[in-house]
Amino acid sequence: MTTPSLNPPSLNHLRQHRFAALRPGPKLIVTGAVHGNEVAGTRGIERVIGELERGEIDLVRGSVTFVPVCNPMAYREKRRMGERNLNRRLLPTATPQDYEDRLGRVLCPLLAEHEVLLDLHSFRSPGRPFVMRGPADNDGALEPFRHAAAEAALAAHVGVDRVVEGWMQAYADGVARRKARGLTPGAVHEDPSYGVGTTEWMRSQGGYGVTLECGQHDDPAAPDVAHHAIRQTLALLGLAEGIALQPPQRPFECLRLVEVIDRFDAADRFAKGWTSFDPLHEGELIALRADGTEVRAPRDGFIVFPDVGALPGHEWFYWAAKSERGA
Repeated sequence: MTTPSLNPPSLNHLRQHRFAALRPGPKLIVTGAVHGNEVAGTRGIERVIGELERGEIDLVRGSVTFVPVCNPMAYREKRRMGERNLNRRLLPTATPQDYEDRLGRVLCPLLAEHEVLLDLHSFRSPGRPFVMRGPADNDGALEPFRHAAAEAALAAHVGVDRVVEGWMQAYADGVARRKARGLTPGAVHEDPSYGVGTTEWMRSQGGYGVTLECGQHDDPAAPDVAHHAIRQTLALLGLAEGIALQPPQRPFECLRLVEVIDRFDAADRFAKGWTSFDPLHEGELIALRADGTEVRAPRDGFIVFPDVGALPGHEWFYWAAKSERGA
């Protein structure tokens, strides 16, 4: 894994770097290391901060705030989580129960101060980078939204050619199935708010944002993906001079998460070594339950986020289909 260049951060505060132009404009926030072992975003942020400080990029409108390490505990330990997953149940609370709750009390108001979020991540399995966006404009109870066009433009310009949507609805449907199965009432994974992470919180506060998965954790090109995405976001929003806005990559693949499948037992196992976005054919064997029950693809689609280490009662993998929204 890439060795972090930042000194080990304090566990007692979040380090922020803010640049404010003298002319008004959008307020952007860029976050890295929400998961401590995902440092591509941190490296990309460091590079852009250096370019701003050296005058190679000039901020001329609005403001940009960088948070290179959102979870100092996880970052110091070079692991995904501190005491729990910061990118689940990201909500401010008056009675914090763990380290991530305390981070949320600082991170949530900070996000709410801004209008646009670029959240930088990476993933464990091999695969090409992709971006996650939110829902279409809607007045629903789950995730009402009014910035789908702006968010789609951001997703299209960060430099990748695959977009994934449908997280909150798929997760909420999974919660309903867990409750129907009679799992422990009040467990955090039975609460739809457990699906709220950085971008979901941003949308709930009137802003918009995307999650960019920059590539595999150890891929030396992943920080370059993050660096390029930050620069293109600055150009797209008209915040900076010295950056040429590049057209979106084409063709653009758009997928929608349809269903989350949970692991029921530690002995549940995958039928093969799946990686995200492997294609699935209707009826294809995906996994076997501990009791021998087969889990097969309901129709043609894709497997997304397969997790061989998933705990019983938690999400095991997602099934995705082509999105009807397009780019």
